[in-house]
Amino acid sequence: MNSITSNNFKQALLRVPEVTLVFWIIKTLSTTVGETGADFLAVGLNWGMPVTAVLMVGLMVVLLYLQFGKLKRYVPANYWTLVVLMSVIGTLITDMLVDLAGVSLGTLSTVFTVLMLGGFYLWYREEGTLSIHSIDTGKREAWYWVVILLAFALGTAVGDLISEHFALGYDKALLLFSGLIAAVAIAHYVFKLNAIAAFWFAYVLTRPLGASLGDFMIQAPADGGLGVNMMTINIAFLTAIVSLVGYELFRIKQALLAKSVEAEID
Repeated sequence: MNSITSNNFKQALLRVPEVTLVFWIIKTLSTTVGETGADFLAVGLNWGMPVTAVLMVGLMVVLLYLQFGKLKRYVPANYWTLVVLMSVIGTLITDMLVDLAGVSLGTLSTVFTVLMLGGFYLWYREEGTLSIHSIDTGKREAWYWVVILLAFALGTAVGDLISEHFALGYDKALLLFSGLIAAVAIAHYVFKLNAIAAFWFAYVLTRPLGASLGDFMIQAPADGGLGVNMMTINIAFLTAIVSLVGYELFRIKQALLAKSVEAEID
């Protein structure tokens, strides 16, 4: 079995995906759907934020039960559905605290930053690593999902704070967060920033990037957006996500098949 297939097989035994270009594309698409999907369900379909949040949390709990109780490894469809749901829930958490409870975006950004850093601290204290490549137990995966949900809520707050409160505009916010992610990549590949730190910096930044992209696309031109229909964006982005997740599933199945064939030959 060649080294590429062997790496794919090892990755298939972990509980999270390999960090590739496909991973980052799906992640960004998922965060955009989290922004536009939350708005579509709560406002477009007139469900309201509390009802939408309850429904999304219910679906998330079911999928987490499957992940921890049945699957116990990376299954693309379940994993990325969870990411999309958490993206939607993170958006709703921030929006409800701002719109219904009157909490400021600055306060939320600070609170979610502290909570996420606290999650990292506790995770590292318990496991001794924050590497995504080490998530091969239920305990480590639990910390991973907690941090991700907090990152989504934080990213929504920061994205809205930059775009709306500071009146930077959705297009400029999009450029800002794209530039910050590029800076993280340069810091890692050129200046040798620690891979784990680089990953989590980029992961957190893709949330406000996706939120800014979603807002830029759906907001009316008079408000600095493109005025694209929310349903159109959600369908297009979800189709892209499903296609890429299908590719991930195919890649993993091929790796497992190759391993099975090798075992039979031996």
